[in-house]
Amino acid sequence: MFIRLILLCCVFVSAGAHAMLVQKQRFTLDNFSTENGHTIAQVNIGWEAYGQLNADKSNVILITHFFSGTSHAAGKYHKDDSNSGYWDAIIGPGKAIDTNKFYVISSDTLVNANVFDPNVITTGPATINPATGKPYALSFPVVTIGDFVEVQKALLDSLGIGKLHAVIGPSMGSFQAIEWAVRYPDRVERLIPVIGSAYIDAYAAVKLERWAYPIKTDPNWHNGNYYDKGQPIQGLSTALAYITQDALHPTGFNQRYPAPELDKAPLQDIKATFSAWDQLLQHAKVRAEYQDANHILYLVRASQLWRAGMGDNWQQALSRVKAKTLFLPASGDLLLPPALSQHSAAAMTAGGNIPHYAEIPGIWGHLDGVVGISAVAEQIAEFLN
Repeated sequence: MFIRLILLCCVFVSAGAHAMLVQKQRFTLDNFSTENGHTIAQVNIGWEAYGQLNADKSNVILITHFFSGTSHAAGKYHKDDSNSGYWDAIIGPGKAIDTNKFYVISSDTLVNANVFDPNVITTGPATINPATGKPYALSFPVVTIGDFVEVQKALLDSLGIGKLHAVIGPSMGSFQAIEWAVRYPDRVERLIPVIGSAYIDAYAAVKLERWAYPIKTDPNWHNGNYYDKGQPIQGLSTALAYITQDALHPTGFNQRYPAPELDKAPLQDIKATFSAWDQLLQHAKVRAEYQDANHILYLVRASQLWRAGMGDNWQQALSRVKAKTLFLPASGDLLLPPALSQHSAAAMTAGGNIPHYAEIPGIWGHLDGVVGISAVAEQIAEFLN
């Protein structure tokens, strides 16, 4: 959900054997009512798609993105683009999610973290409130995973798409995918929650609070009213550093960052920091240039509130799912451990829908659901076909 690597149908253009070029589209709702009863005057989200929609619109796969991700799931925006979409390894012609067969859609969520990325279109706290002419800041209503799904549904409705061959998403995207299958069981034929769960438990909810705390305790946060003063960079960068660390298994983390014994200064000076932390924070500061502190807080809250059906009994809500389901947790995930997927699968089984289950191997932990997804490409392709 939780990490972005540093480093109309949408117009689809062949760019040779190695890349597909994609174009970001804008979808607008004149108003939107949130789950908690508030109305947002206007909602904009970005979306992109890959492949061609067939005549009866029966070949659609919806990709729902992770916490700090965007709708850029595959392809490139131009031929010299240095980065492909995060799941480019499995989305494209002849790949596991084969765009020769499927029309694949992905949309930016409400309150997308990357609001200052020029390729992201999203409405959230950083958006100008038309009633005041100023950013919403914390007057923006709390939004939920269910709200994300309802905006996606409005997008699909506008395109005349009534059925989904599959809904697939990693991490926070798995929450959205599951909620799709719970709310609209007759519209979702297949469901693949990757590194995910049908609920957040108390332990995970409190762990996520660690991501919010540095922002809320930064004096430059100004209770969310910082847009005329500048981002609370220290708090935002620290939060993003924690997000990165929590998404990594120690094995992968220790391969990427220097060992403590390489640092001499901490033995002499209590104020000295370790190189691993300095590098982690520096990487986070690069990401902070595109992200918004309040948006992070809203995404944290949406994730903390998550349970299938958004009611009191997520297990009962899962009994409404009709979709063929494949759970794909990562074996080394310490953020959303395989046990959460196993408990979710067990609840679905108890409701009469027996899911498939496999694990993604690797050393990167939660991040294996993004960078290690090729390891389960064969399972995904077989399940879809």
